[in-house]
Amino acid sequence: MAVPSFLARERIVARPGFNRWLIPPAALAVHLCIGQAYATSVYKAALVAHFESSLTAIGIIFSIAIVMLGLSAAVFGTWVDRNGPRAAMFTAACFWSAGFLIGSLGIATDQLWLVYLGYGVIGGIGLGIGYISPVSTLIKWFPDRPGLATGMAIMGFGGGALIASPLSRQLMNWYDPAYDGTAGTVPSGHAVSLLFLTLGLVYLAFMMFGSFIVRVPADDWRPEGFDPSKVKARALVTTDHVSAGNAIKTPQFWLLWIVLFCNVTAGIGILEQASPMIQDFFRDGDASTVAVTAAAGFVGLLSLFNMGGRFVWSSTSDFIGRKPIYMVYLGVGMVLYVLLATIGSSATWLFVILAAIIISFYGGGFATIPAYLRDLFGTYQVGAIHGRLLTAWAAAGVAGPLIVNRVLDTQGTPGELVAGNYRPALFIMVGLLAVGFVANLLVKPVASKWHEPKGIDTHPTSPERSAAR
Repeated sequence: MAVPSFLARERIVARPGFNRWLIPPAALAVHLCIGQAYATSVYKAALVAHFESSLTAIGIIFSIAIVMLGLSAAVFGTWVDRNGPRAAMFTAACFWSAGFLIGSLGIATDQLWLVYLGYGVIGGIGLGIGYISPVSTLIKWFPDRPGLATGMAIMGFGGGALIASPLSRQLMNWYDPAYDGTAGTVPSGHAVSLLFLTLGLVYLAFMMFGSFIVRVPADDWRPEGFDPSKVKARALVTTDHVSAGNAIKTPQFWLLWIVLFCNVTAGIGILEQASPMIQDFFRDGDASTVAVTAAAGFVGLLSLFNMGGRFVWSSTSDFIGRKPIYMVYLGVGMVLYVLLATIGSSATWLFVILAAIIISFYGGGFATIPAYLRDLFGTYQVGAIHGRLLTAWAAAGVAGPLIVNRVLDTQGTPGELVAGNYRPALFIMVGLLAVGFVANLLVKPVASKWHEPKGIDTHPTSPERSAAR
């Protein structure tokens, strides 16, 4: 699929002296916008009331968006690698913005299926393309610190809710003065429709800004003072390259698929129930009043740790390695889930700390996986490989909420649950993390039979490859 010349990769090759630190802000401009997906709880109750529907029916909107994220990332991954980050970011901006505008129309006309189509399907395609669009570019700009590079960008997706949540509440208050953002008040459907319209236009502007400042490095570019031959060799870091088509034939790809699926499913289990969970945990204790107060800021705190974990843990992986950091995410995560299930209800502060660290591991897993893929498969088509791996996120986006909600449905009535009702779901998450831990232990270097032949041109900006397209 050809792109207009002003979006072509060849038009955005950086000139000598270009400052590579301009690339993370370009990536953040996209990821902070699409990170709004984590703020859907802000208007969920309003949509339930407006459409006279159920939480399950409204929650499907988010699930569709996450499924489409994984599918579009997998389908368009090779296209993104071939055409470059500007074309990908531009396309993502158009889809993401269109999703909001169509969703706004659906709310205004009482057509829920339009919200499914707009925010869910079309917006979800923008999510997938936007999520992977800067990854391979950042890795090529920061070959000396790939974990830091991907962490800087992907932390924006985790932190998007920190901006979107208060912004959405303020906008809905402007559009519906009867709504003040406190418990017990619900904005009108008209206010949510105008919110979608506003966000669609604002996000379009910011994402277009990112798409037009991004650049790719020249084929022979290296960071000053960086010599690949002098980098300390690690067992899982290759200097060879594997194509996206061959990568999915390797056991390493599917082991990482399992690792990501398990880590994400467990994390979504907490994110999906964050606000009611903290209240339910302390409903039968003396701290119920404290819990209700804490719940107001709990989702924002989790967003902060989600964002911070993506940067801190991913950067740490540059020093200790990707496999060891996933042993931390999954191994320590199992211990934290057990503590959350057994003693998490003893004090509000303990519950919050345990949940926050778990979510930091959830975010760290997302940010570290592109660098893990780069270590195993090289930089040739790492964006496309990353896109295919994100089908694990799509599957987890369905499995995580389904597991938790099904378990809670058997335990009692929403609004009347207590800490003990969550324990079966939390122990299921422990089992999932154990599966992921074993899968990570089994990861080994990719066999040489999957490597691209020596001497093949793996530079997408080279004249030969450009002519071939």
